[in-house]
Amino acid sequence: MTSETLWYANRATGAVCLVLFTVVVLLGIAVKLRGRIPGLPRFGTISLHRTLSLSATAFLALHIALAVIDSYVDITVVDVLIPFASDYQPLWLGLGTVAVDLMLAVLITSLLRARMGHRTWRAVHWLAYASWPVALIHGIGIGTDTGTDWMTWLTIACVGTVLTAGGLRVAHSARTARRTPAALLRTAEGARS
Repeated sequence: MTSETLWYANRATGAVCLVLFTVVVLLGIAVKLRGRIPGLPRFGTISLHRTLSLSATAFLALHIALAVIDSYVDITVVDVLIPFASDYQPLWLGLGTVAVDLMLAVLITSLLRARMGHRTWRAVHWLAYASWPVALIHGIGIGTDTGTDWMTWLTIACVGTVLTAGGLRVAHSARTARRTPAALLRTAEGARS
């Protein structure tokens, strides 16, 4: 495989990772909001979220492997695991490493979910919300397609959908928080009657 082929493959897998992880975030929000995808039962949304998460992780592993294998830039396995250790664009590559480390924590705890408490799993799972924007900034900073029309519009679409879904998630949480004290008060008053 030529260095040019590796470079194109690395660019392509980076773009695919952006799309897949965006869909994973959207599905994660849909699961939390008890949403359904038309034609799928609720457990189908959960299953799709898990399956796409693993697919996105596989593409991420391919993206990383291609970056390490490509001899055009010297990126080592250490650079992939330890943030900001690289001689090549340490900030941008380091942000990618931070995103990978956060995603590894989410992946490992998700695979071990049955063996840990729900609260612990959920606390670690929140790192997925942090890893997405960090990975996005990594791609914007280091990506050679940044500034091209197609990548600009792809990035805008991904950011727009995640911000919209995130806004819906926050609004839902705010509504739930406002309802909860009132419901508790009604329950307590009912118990006294």
